[in-house]
Amino acid sequence: MTVEEGGLGRQGRTATYNSLVVFSIRRFRFLIAWVLLAAAGAACAQDPAQSKPAGPAQMHGRLLLVLPFENRSGQGGLNWIGEAFPDILNRRLNSSGYMAIGRGDRLYAFDHLGLPLTLEPSRAMTIRIAQMLDADYVIFGAYTADANQQLTATAEVLDVSALHLGPNITETGPQGQLVSLINRLAWKVARQLDPGFAVDQQTFLVADGDLHTDAFEEYIQGLVATSPDEELTHLRAAVKLDPQFAPAWLQLGLAYFRDQDFPDAAAMLGHLPTDDPNALEADFYRGMAFFHMGDYREAEDAFGFDSRRMALPEVVNNEGVAASRRGKDATAMFRQAVEADPRDPDYHFNLAIALARHGDTAGALAEIEETLKLRPTDGDAQAFEVQLKNPPPPNPDPGHAITDWQGPLERIKPSYSDTEVRQAAFELEQIQAMHLASMPAAARAAALVREADAFFQRGLVLEAEREYREALTADSASAPAHAGLAAVWERDGNPGAARQEANASIQIHPNAPAYLVLAKLELQANQVAAAQRDVAEALQLDPQNSGVKAVQEAVQKRENSSQ
Repeated sequence: MTVEEGGLGRQGRTATYNSLVVFSIRRFRFLIAWVLLAAAGAACAQDPAQSKPAGPAQMHGRLLLVLPFENRSGQGGLNWIGEAFPDILNRRLNSSGYMAIGRGDRLYAFDHLGLPLTLEPSRAMTIRIAQMLDADYVIFGAYTADANQQLTATAEVLDVSALHLGPNITETGPQGQLVSLINRLAWKVARQLDPGFAVDQQTFLVADGDLHTDAFEEYIQGLVATSPDEELTHLRAAVKLDPQFAPAWLQLGLAYFRDQDFPDAAAMLGHLPTDDPNALEADFYRGMAFFHMGDYREAEDAFGFDSRRMALPEVVNNEGVAASRRGKDATAMFRQAVEADPRDPDYHFNLAIALARHGDTAGALAEIEETLKLRPTDGDAQAFEVQLKNPPPPNPDPGHAITDWQGPLERIKPSYSDTEVRQAAFELEQIQAMHLASMPAAARAAALVREADAFFQRGLVLEAEREYREALTADSASAPAHAGLAAVWERDGNPGAARQEANASIQIHPNAPAYLVLAKLELQANQVAAAQRDVAEALQLDPQNSGVKAVQEAVQKRENSSQ
């Protein structure tokens, strides 16, 4: 989703649809293919017997377009449910290793194709939209409701390149359990896309297990609202009903930002945890809100949070602009932005200003020339070029270059592309996968377990289970992978499977995490003595384990209460 500086609406955008969506996706595919081939070649050079080149074919099936489902219930009050399907499907499939085209890009595509945003496209139009977005698959469907508020949803998966439609996927459930219904449907879609997909259905359900159903409805109602006031009303209700639902905080913050209420925008966006998948987008617009408020220190910090995690050129540029407003030298940041995207004239313009501020007139002129090559009608750049070629008499004050600057100000980039960020993250994941593929099995499993542990600690259970299973595929004798999978099963509410994985882990190599899972299971079964034994084993193996100590305290409380 993108939001323009000064609250401009969709009609005020100047960039074209092709440059924002189609070009970026196709450029991304080219880069991925190039990186995969290069990495595969390097792996083959290291060990030709164990490595095989991986080509662009591996990319097929990764880019998805999920459309709103059609309301066939005959009840207009249920229209909002149609947008609920792509919201949850996108999140679950992104977590499953795919890249779903976001709602903002979908709406932008519809707008630039001259289509109503609420259009339910025909099969032929669906194929056309997917081809223009370069999507591998399109997922669409419909839902009905009976007099007892029982919903039945049917999804279809279209393979765009093969023009093949898979079998219908159907789920039924009460309207009050809509989130669970869509999660079950998402799991079946993932299995149809990849029959070897091993993540358990229960993990999909746990991913939104704590989500308040009424909060989710208010959130979706806010997304589809036709007026700013209605949007704010629903989103405020969503975060009040479920203060832990990060997507609602993000949308509420963006709604305030569009309304140019920058203090409230910064406050709402600040509610997202730093490890939330939407934290990068939240902090970008939080930085923009602070920038508009003139709080350049907070703006620089917010942009810096993003640039340290995903150094996209617009983020690095904005960090530099905020730093420059504070009188700091941002030359290195602007140079980094130029190197990342040399075709953007604004980055060259900003670098020219930074160089000129610090006395490098020749370098500044060179950057302005690049700016005008890319944007010949840029009036500010033309005026700055004249100023650089006709400088005022030198000022003996050594601090004048910054404090007495009389030239133009650096340009902020007002919008954030969620598509670009997810593409960059996906690219990094592919590079990492190529690196892992060249490692010995045990080392590959250990690396995957470290990634899975990080996901699990952040509450991303689906991603964690996927990585633990890949680790076991690489090395079935990985005790940490079995222990991690046991923790997932315990979190999913499957004690039998959790116990089996924990015992398998201990048989391979006794470890504290596996005993910790067993202790939790015994405590849930009110087997206090057995839980005490498991805690003792875990503490003997890892006396500093904070998780074990927490369970030890719970066991002690249970024992005291039973006396």
